[in-house]
Amino acid sequence: MESRKNSAGRLLFIACTISFFCFFGSYMRIPIVPLFATSLGADMVQVGLINGAFMLMAGALSIPSGLISDRLGRRLPLLGGMILLAGSSFLLYWSSSPLQMAGIYMLFGVGLSAFSPTLMSYVADFTPPEVLGQAYGWYTMALYGGMTLGPAAGGFLSTALGLRQVFLVAGGLIFAMFFVALVFLPAHSAGHRSGGTCPAIMPALKSLMGNRPLIACLVATIGGCFGFGMFVTFMPLYIRSQGMNTGAVGFVFATQALANALSRLPAGWLYDRVADRSLLVIGGLTVFAMSLAAFGLCHSLVSLMATAAVMGISMGVAFTVTCALIADVVPQEMRGLAMGCYNTCVYAGMMLNSVSIGAVIKGEGFRAGFFLSGAAGLIVMFLFGFLYRRHIPLAE
Repeated sequence: MESRKNSAGRLLFIACTISFFCFFGSYMRIPIVPLFATSLGADMVQVGLINGAFMLMAGALSIPSGLISDRLGRRLPLLGGMILLAGSSFLLYWSSSPLQMAGIYMLFGVGLSAFSPTLMSYVADFTPPEVLGQAYGWYTMALYGGMTLGPAAGGFLSTALGLRQVFLVAGGLIFAMFFVALVFLPAHSAGHRSGGTCPAIMPALKSLMGNRPLIACLVATIGGCFGFGMFVTFMPLYIRSQGMNTGAVGFVFATQALANALSRLPAGWLYDRVADRSLLVIGGLTVFAMSLAAFGLCHSLVSLMATAAVMGISMGVAFTVTCALIADVVPQEMRGLAMGCYNTCVYAGMMLNSVSIGAVIKGEGFRAGFFLSGAAGLIVMFLFGFLYRRHIPLAE
């Protein structure tokens, strides 16, 4: 038992390292792409469509990627996804038009759809059930730490090196992690060594769609990521509209990232000890929605950073608990599929915001975009509570 825990701890450390640097490199580009696209002549709507292109592909292909990882093992989709993540970053360096950027960002989405659900399933496969919440606390801290520290680093690096050079740095980091995964992650996870069989695709999907706790978690995910899409896509432009430079973008994203990361471990600890875990999601989503709307009232760097800190804490709680709940309420042989559904909801929510709120901002201003995104978050919080509390409680 002790040997198993040591092995699980080592694999968790490797998975967290890979996740952090891959998302760090990928999301370094998030605040840079809107600024780079506008420098190539894109307007607000086109910026939203460029970000929406990668979110569309990531969302549409996450479920097939999860199915592949359930049937063929985690290694192939993981390594292939990392190659596409690194390659898309290098291609962005050479892009010269918004149309080219949209095409390259679609490739980025394909890579992310293969990488993200596969590595999330890997963590659940080798983690003992009694510490699943803590494992996902560590893993999601690494994931969202990279996802939110990346944009901060991108903002700082763009000031020092220029917009295009950020793409080279990002691609190099991801490519280095490809070799870490190739050397240190085993070819098969613990779940695949057990010899379990996977159900047929359509029965598996039907079974998951009848899982009410899972559906509630997916609703919470898509709604929360609708709001997060507002932050990652339009916050850099909002900060610039307030007369601040790209360095200010880095400070705001770094504040959100730090608060987000520091809240992950306490959230995982609470998950393993609280009887009604849905309360953690409901509380997190409520604070998240209110802080998102509050951005529309912020006109200074200090107020933006304070609001970003509150938002980061709420995200850390809500999303850590949601990830662990999904891993807990589905059978192991369908975990890749469930995580594929989760990642589809992540990018579907962000894509919906990118392609819709750009028009709202263009017509009514940034404040209307923040208020609308916050209101959507509150609606989703009520939907989650309604769906989750209607299921028969599991033994916890």
